[in-house]
Amino acid sequence: MWIASVANIDWPSRTGLTPAAQQAEYRGWLDLAKQRRMNAVVVQIRPTADAFWPSTYEPWSQWLTGTQGGNPGYDPLAFMVAEAHARNLEFHAWFNPYRVANHTDLSKLAASHPARKNPGWAVAYNGQLYYNPGIPAVRAFVQTAMMDAVNRYDIDAVHWDDYFYPYPGSGGGFPDQATFAQYGAGFSNIGDWRRNNVNLLVQEMSAKIRAVKPWVKLGVSPFGIWRNAGTDPLGSRTTGLQSYDAIYADTRRWVKQGWIDYIAPQIYWHIGHPSADYAELVRWWSETVTGTNVQLLVGQATYRAGASGQDAAWQDPAELTDHLTLNRAYPRIVGDIHFSAKDVRADRIGAVSRAATDHYRRPALAPAGVGGAAPAAPNLTSAVRGSGGVTLNWQRGATGSTAAYAVYRLPGDGAVDPCDLADGRNLLGTVRASGSTGTFTDATAAAGSTYRYLVTGLDRLHHESPASNARVVTGTGGTFSVIVDNATAGGFTAAATWGTSSYLPARYGANYRFAEPQAVSDPAWFSATLPAAGSYRVEVWYPADPGYNSATPYLVATAGGTVTARVDQRAGGGQWRVLGTYDLTAGTRQVVGVSRWTSTTGYVVADAVRITRL
Repeated sequence: MWIASVANIDWPSRTGLTPAAQQAEYRGWLDLAKQRRMNAVVVQIRPTADAFWPSTYEPWSQWLTGTQGGNPGYDPLAFMVAEAHARNLEFHAWFNPYRVANHTDLSKLAASHPARKNPGWAVAYNGQLYYNPGIPAVRAFVQTAMMDAVNRYDIDAVHWDDYFYPYPGSGGGFPDQATFAQYGAGFSNIGDWRRNNVNLLVQEMSAKIRAVKPWVKLGVSPFGIWRNAGTDPLGSRTTGLQSYDAIYADTRRWVKQGWIDYIAPQIYWHIGHPSADYAELVRWWSETVTGTNVQLLVGQATYRAGASGQDAAWQDPAELTDHLTLNRAYPRIVGDIHFSAKDVRADRIGAVSRAATDHYRRPALAPAGVGGAAPAAPNLTSAVRGSGGVTLNWQRGATGSTAAYAVYRLPGDGAVDPCDLADGRNLLGTVRASGSTGTFTDATAAAGSTYRYLVTGLDRLHHESPASNARVVTGTGGTFSVIVDNATAGGFTAAATWGTSSYLPARYGANYRFAEPQAVSDPAWFSATLPAAGSYRVEVWYPADPGYNSATPYLVATAGGTVTARVDQRAGGGQWRVLGTYDLTAGTRQVVGVSRWTSTTGYVVADAVRITRL
């Protein structure tokens, strides 16, 4: 998830907030990322040749206090990295290499700004100020300014977006002909010279990062089209703007040369777009990274989903989730980045919820990078059931460098099949390493269930160790039974099309969810961990009302397939009502759903379910 600071797009929401208010907002963005089961944030810390840390090279960013050079009263970058790592989220530090200001007046910059001290470095173009990429001293300076953050802070990646040379404006080309005359020896074509300037920036920055912190990745999120096949047979079957020619970014070469660690093209078009089809571009980028060590992520236009003025395709709640489904056909795609945080939170038309339900139901490990080595397996010293769940304690592996741990839970007892750890449904979560020991509490453990727990270690580049020894925790006795409420953490998922209400007192818990009936596949799901395959009684709770639906479809994911049972929610509420007895399989999964697909009128309600082993 991108968190943009320029123009206060995401964070801080406005200038002049107190440090406490800024910090609370930022924690909220991290909590959103964890809620959506993301594993990294990409945070803009150098938006306009300024800094979100006490840099000795550039002034404090104006987007913090409203005044460039104004001290915010704390170190935002140190705070942001620490908070992200406390949640075991990777922190990708997002820099803009060359943008100086969103205006053209040097006198508006802080007196200490390098562009004011070196006015010959700056170029006014299309209403903005840029550092001139063709001046070698500029290239060296921006690298030094960015490396200051790399050297001083525990970031996980340096991230650049699509701004190198500026996009073409209406007032003619970028005015650097004099710079070309001064520094362009050996180049007969100004375009080739500009591309070489950007290539040098990428190549040199990569070498500098790898020399001091080889675990810090260099990632770029370029414009989604390199070149069109009509221009270059190596290009994609598209007809849009070409970043190679328009902004002099030879992204394909950066991949082939291995100068970057990951590339996240901004494929901001819908499936079937006439000029830039999403399906064609993921195919092209997948082929481009094949045979290299460069990881491929996809920049997703989450900001388009449900937004006013966007193409009709983006008004379909399924468009975004269909992108992620299509990605599965290309194993080289290892993840997605969503632009931007405020759009993930807005969840217009329920598109983000739909994608999360379809693809992000469980935690996921970040993809392993090149270099590094898996640490030794940890030693799981204890697993103890208490009032708050099952608490695990372990010791770090004896060898290797452990940066984090992955915690797994398997239903039942018996031998562990190694394939069980490849099943994402068994991953409970991850924990950042600190010291020689670690701990994790499984608050979702059902009291009557027997589980096996295992832990693995991860190095800084996410290489995973062998599993620890297994610890078995038995049920507390009696018949297994679990209640899942619509507010149970990790136990309920529903799109934004489902409202929340606490109006009726006969509800279970603090509130319940409701939705209008409609001929769409938009169920709310209750998930549970069942200890063993067998026969289970399923009961449902809802607050009844004469205006509710007379034939609400409940879906039960049985061992033989999904079964539908219909309930008249106009009556019989405020108590457990038996839906039926079903053969269910063991494991953690969606068990009971409430569907909106019914021809009868009145709200359908999802409140709580109880599942009892017979």
